[in-house]
Amino acid sequence: MPVKSYRPTSPAVRNMTVADFSGLTKKEPEKSLLRSKSHQAGRNSYGRITVRHHGGGNKSKIRIIDWKRSKDVVPARVEALEYDPGRTAHIALLHYADGAKSYILAPAGLKVGDTVVSGVEADIKVGNSLPMNNIPVGTVIHNIEMKPGKGAQMVRTAGASAQLLAKEDGYAVLRLPSGEMRQIPLNCRATVGVVSNAEHENVKIGKAGKTRHLGRRPHVRGVVMNPNDHPHGGGEGKSPIGLPSPVTPWGKPTLGYKTRKHNKKSNRFIIKRCKD
Repeated sequence: MPVKSYRPTSPAVRNMTVADFSGLTKKEPEKSLLRSKSHQAGRNSYGRITVRHHGGGNKSKIRIIDWKRSKDVVPARVEALEYDPGRTAHIALLHYADGAKSYILAPAGLKVGDTVVSGVEADIKVGNSLPMNNIPVGTVIHNIEMKPGKGAQMVRTAGASAQLLAKEDGYAVLRLPSGEMRQIPLNCRATVGVVSNAEHENVKIGKAGKTRHLGRRPHVRGVVMNPNDHPHGGGEGKSPIGLPSPVTPWGKPTLGYKTRKHNKKSNRFIIKRCKD
């Protein structure tokens, strides 16, 4: 789905591009698959800000996505392709043969009227979900489980995909979008295909107001703060940070500082890291 630009009738519109939603077939979401979304503006239960620069934004509701795809054998017809304000990818509304309805992530190439199936006996076809034990080596997949039955956790953003490289000792070896090679249990499920809306990365915000509509408040640089507010702050006039490397407001180094725990249990499943 291409992006759309405008004639530069104002400074804000000059560099702004938006997604072209012409491929979507339904404007109003399915009411039975919506949930209210509470806006906390980055505050916890005590009212203290724990995530900075959050607040405001347009009202939206959460679309309930079927991450588990546990309705095996029952075929489902793609009724509509829709926009989801809570994610970069588009979603597809499924009508199952038994009358049930659900949302799934729409893979690229999925069209209204197509039939998708989940389960061990499903064909290797875009949109079908099945255990990786039944997926041929070399297949491009997304929406991947990390624990059997928990639901998809990896490769869910717009345009993302992973590749099944090998199967050995009860594990599937995947190449993830970051370049990392990782082992996943073979009985975990994945969906065949690439996540839709790959052109999302080409969209330019263009103006500050559009960022506020997304619920992001202005980000203030540390060097313009006072020393009691940020380690970069202070000094007479415009001054450097005065440190060997930039740090967070709480003193942790940035620019390549690794925050992953060294003794994390899942480290043993990583064959090759993305920066090795």
